Amino acid sequence: MSDLLRPETTIDLADGAAALLEVLRAAPPLTHCITNAVVTGFTANVLLALGAAPAMVDIVDEAGMFAGVASGLLINLGTPTREQRAASREAVAGATASGTPWVLDPVAIGALPVRTALAHELVEQRPTAVRGNASEILALAGLSAGGRGVDSTDSTEAAADAAVSLARRTGAVVAVSGPIDFITDGARTLRVANGHELLTRVTGGGCALGAVMAAFLGAAGATEHDDLTAVAAAGLVYTVAAERAAATSSGPGSFAVALLDALAAVTAEDIRAAARVEVVAL
Repeated sequence: MSDLLRPETTIDLADGAAALLEVLRAAPPLTHCITNAVVTGFTANVLLALGAAPAMVDIVDEAGMFAGVASGLLINLGTPTREQRAASREAVAGATASGTPWVLDPVAIGALPVRTALAHELVEQRPTAVRGNASEILALAGLSAGGRGVDSTDSTEAAADAAVSLARRTGAVVAVSGPIDFITDGARTLRVANGHELLTRVTGGGCALGAVMAAFLGAAGATEHDDLTAVAAAGLVYTVAAERAAATSSGPGSFAVALLDALAAVTAEDIRAAARVEVVAL
């Protein structure tokens, strides 16, 4: 890790995000998504708008093979059917064997036993990153029964200690989504204050972010930027685009369309100008 670029200041993170956005667009990362049935199309469109190349491969006997050639992998547990569960295990094994970075999104875990058991199983396979709301992160750390379905009943700050502990135990970058996103690798913490409430009123607003993180991790593989920068960069680019989309929207319907346009239009200079982030050493 010592030879990687690690964010020490707000400027470092904004510059890293801007640089990685340009890398992603110059060489679109093949982003393998095993995600929930509710958000598949929206997630693919978010990746396309951003400049990445989505692949929604969730078939047993293909998922592991594909994870081995992808740039990044998302495992989202929103609708974990029996086949998706098997494909997820297979994809994680393929990603691990090939060194493909992968993101675990433990959607709605806690009270629901099937997805909760699978999330605890997969997190022990050492994901590159974990993304969830505060209640999901607390549940993954074994400290909560989860939220209300996909909605968090806990604050981001309430999950901060659990996120740091989870990062240190698993080696993953842990991103807690909320009004202010909390992102940690167990050694330093980033807070990203960009974003807009309309993201919570569009199906797939949070789930698509997990795919964007997988894409940025894939793009970062060809650079000297560390995983913390890649995960935070994904969140920063996504939330800056959300702010720009909200400014031209009249409600959730127009916002969903405007978000795709904003992701396609956002520039490196937009990111540098709009970033509202804090970098804190633990």
